[in-house]
Amino acid sequence: MDQASSTPPAKQKKRSRFGQQLSDFFSSVYNIHLFILRFFREAFVPPFEFKEIIRQCFEVGVRSFTLITVTGFIVGLIFTKQSRPSLLEFGATSWLPSLVSIAIMRALAPLVTALIASGKVGSSIGAELGSMRVTEQIDAMEVSGTKPFKYLVCTRVIATTITIPILATYTGFIALLGGYLNVAQNEGTSYTSFMQQVFQPLQFLDFTASLIKSIVFGFTIGIVGCYQGYYSTKGTEGVGKAANGAVVTAMFLVFIEEIIIVQITSNFR
Repeated sequence: MDQASSTPPAKQKKRSRFGQQLSDFFSSVYNIHLFILRFFREAFVPPFEFKEIIRQCFEVGVRSFTLITVTGFIVGLIFTKQSRPSLLEFGATSWLPSLVSIAIMRALAPLVTALIASGKVGSSIGAELGSMRVTEQIDAMEVSGTKPFKYLVCTRVIATTITIPILATYTGFIALLGGYLNVAQNEGTSYTSFMQQVFQPLQFLDFTASLIKSIVFGFTIGIVGCYQGYYSTKGTEGVGKAANGAVVTAMFLVFIEEIIIVQITSNFR
């Protein structure tokens, strides 16, 4: 009796399932690679959909403005409040503005903005394009001779790439405002003195790294949401899976990119 015939059916089934999952994974990576290449091939070739890009910037930025404001303010306030007792034990509360500025500008502002946008913007893009796919609106656009990829995908990815850095910068200043209110309440520090201590430890590399991270995060959120929605299947069930997949995948990639960029920028400090 040969080895294949002696293998239990359960193990054979498990191996075939694992092989299928591995094949699907590499197939997805290949399709995403082609999707990104197609974006760069079509995004910078005329005609340009400026009106749609502006509309998507409004949808991504202005529609998220309230949520970003509340979240940024709470993050700055809570981080300052939680950091103060530790510094108070060493009598170093005067370092609190510098600590808050470094933490917020280097990491918290772009990361929090990206996570909020992944949940709100990524799911919205995935659900919108997914519903258009399952209702055959994208197929109708292709048949009519228009370019749905340029109009639907390129505009949204460009909008998120532009808008997320702006929102991240705004989140940073709102978080600093929340930190200032806590410091002023406990230490009586003036706003001018607080801002001087905030910008004193920051370097040009800190702002550059934060900007680069925000751009990468914005591109990732846009491309993941568009990919999940543009190739969704299975009717209305696929719309929900596209929205959920956009959120989960975007958040996972944001954390991975955060680790990689931090490791790279730390070599230049």
